[in-house]
Amino acid sequence: MAPHPKRLAELPSLAHLRVLSAVVQHGSATRAAAALFRAQSAVTRSIREIEQALGVQLLERRASGMVPTAMGKAVLERNARIFAELEELAQWCMLQHGRPRTLPPSGVPPYLLNTRRLQLLVTLARHRHMPTAAHALGISQPAVSAAVRILENGAGFALFDRSAGGLQLTESGEHFVLHVRRALNELRHVPDDIAAVKGSIRGQVVVGGLPFARARILPEAVARVSRSHPGVRVMTDESSYEALAAGLRAGDIDFIFGGLRGAEAAGGFHGEWLMSESMVVLARSDHPLAGVRDLTLGKLGRQQWILPRAHTPAREILDDLFQRARAKPPEPAVETADLAMIRGLLLRSDMLAVLPAQQLHYECQMGSLVVLDIPLPGTARDIGLTMRATGEPSPAARTLIEAIRSVVGESSGAS
Repeated sequence: MAPHPKRLAELPSLAHLRVLSAVVQHGSATRAAAALFRAQSAVTRSIREIEQALGVQLLERRASGMVPTAMGKAVLERNARIFAELEELAQWCMLQHGRPRTLPPSGVPPYLLNTRRLQLLVTLARHRHMPTAAHALGISQPAVSAAVRILENGAGFALFDRSAGGLQLTESGEHFVLHVRRALNELRHVPDDIAAVKGSIRGQVVVGGLPFARARILPEAVARVSRSHPGVRVMTDESSYEALAAGLRAGDIDFIFGGLRGAEAAGGFHGEWLMSESMVVLARSDHPLAGVRDLTLGKLGRQQWILPRAHTPAREILDDLFQRARAKPPEPAVETADLAMIRGLLLRSDMLAVLPAQQLHYECQMGSLVVLDIPLPGTARDIGLTMRATGEPSPAARTLIEAIRSVVGESSGAS
């Protein structure tokens, strides 16, 4: 079956970008060709093809040699992160052999410089079934198999365990694919970096939205960005924190917004505090306890409760609160973090829920829900942005991050 040109995103050529870096590093196509052991005509052709693919001039000739244009500098900054990932992967693969190997002068072996081959690998790692991956890509199964064989021969170890049930990444394969995903995710930002130099913010942003973020602040920030930069497309992921962290680590998610965790640095993340908010007890506006003054945790213990799931940070905060008050922690009638479920249960029953008021801000503002008169000391949670400690967000992601900071700042000032 012939390849379907629309099945995989058209990403820039890694091989051409490596040549671009070499030309800038050595100052001329001639010296770059010698360093790469390639013909000068091949180097010149690579530069011409990458400029045509990106639609901009990346280099200009001067008396001092070949120097990057403003667009070229933006691409080279992204290049540095792309090839740092691939060089680290190549060195790691070399160590797995248990015997010395020599990396090429460019630092990245040729088998890692085929963009489409790496895309095929990531697709196969996601589907874990050769025929399904081949169908999704619109190519033949032998083509996928050949790509995997080249990568495994280059790496020097198996990336997949084969069985009748399909494919399973080996432990080494998991590590290999993680670096490849990071490199490809950096690569997809190259056209957006160029657009930013031209004065246009565009591209896709993937946000991991934890429950706190999804009610008011993130929607307002996204609305502002959409108004001012219609070329930005935002996707949100509402998975668990653990799943979001895995996506962030691989670069599939640009950043996480919501409750900060205490071990960001250990996971290779950087947490930026934006605000703190204590939890409150929420009920429907005509609940029997609405308007009752000076409630205590002991008095509320016999109520039906909607609580966060066990072993989550929010649930642990609540358990600690009841223990400090020498009150028995309530037994949940329902355990959920789904806001639609919580809202529906509160409006249709006498159940109580404990969560930051921001999460049901509009219901409280319209009067359908009320905050009961009971303080919950020690329940403040730090809210902010979680990003990878290394790497640079895309221009679109930076724009959305700035919008979130602005909305939080305005909210804090109004409070």
